[in-house]
Amino acid sequence: MWHPARPILHSLTYLPGRTIAQDPSVLGLEFHAVTSRTEDGETVSGWFLPASRTGRNPVGHILFAHGNAGNIGDRIPVYALLVAAGFDVLAFDYRGYGRSTGRPTEAGTYLDSRAALRALRERPGVDPNRIVYLGKSLGGGVMVELARAVPPAALVLMSTFTGLRDAARSIYPYLPSPLVPDAYPSLRRIRDLRAPVLIMHGDRDELLPLRHAERLYAAAPEPKRLAIFPGAGHNDLIVTAAERWLDLIQEWTARAFT
Repeated sequence: MWHPARPILHSLTYLPGRTIAQDPSVLGLEFHAVTSRTEDGETVSGWFLPASRTGRNPVGHILFAHGNAGNIGDRIPVYALLVAAGFDVLAFDYRGYGRSTGRPTEAGTYLDSRAALRALRERPGVDPNRIVYLGKSLGGGVMVELARAVPPAALVLMSTFTGLRDAARSIYPYLPSPLVPDAYPSLRRIRDLRAPVLIMHGDRDELLPLRHAERLYAAAPEPKRLAIFPGAGHNDLIVTAAERWLDLIQEWTARAFT
């Protein structure tokens, strides 16, 4: 539904980068460019990075949804950690980001995630029962919506928000709440999940305070886990957490796969 503040909100919410400055080869990673058509005719672009354990089946397959700024080229170290741990990774750009066509919208990002999921499922050797959704910040809102519609083996939310209206209160307190559309309403949607959810958040997140994660955790059905990272902000959680971040993902997905 159209909202009078949507043009303003879109300019504050979506900060796409069109130029992909580097690809996974900068870290010596094998990758394959993938494209997939959305239901409304846009083209979603991404990368598929196979697990690095040569000769062994992947532990699982991660569909990665990034935050609101930049593009897939800005998250290569994260992919490297995941593939080194034995996961295949499919990272994709929302419409209007990187090489994906179109302009970003809330409804469009949902369609983009479905196209990316289809591209992942079509890769040879991908077990649909071992697909994990991982969403960072804005990507968490996208992945909660996808998980409610198409349940994964597990869902991982990192530094994400209860909903865009609540996020706007945290980031843009000068915006009157009634003028902010109720977009990405994850707090309401997470109650309907049928997948284990791991919520990860820094206790010094300067953009999205810890209460976002605490409220999401309280609303989510079991099985669930809230992992709080002392001293971590919004964009340095993995650096601050060191090995704990990856250990938690491995532990949570292993439990989900059994």
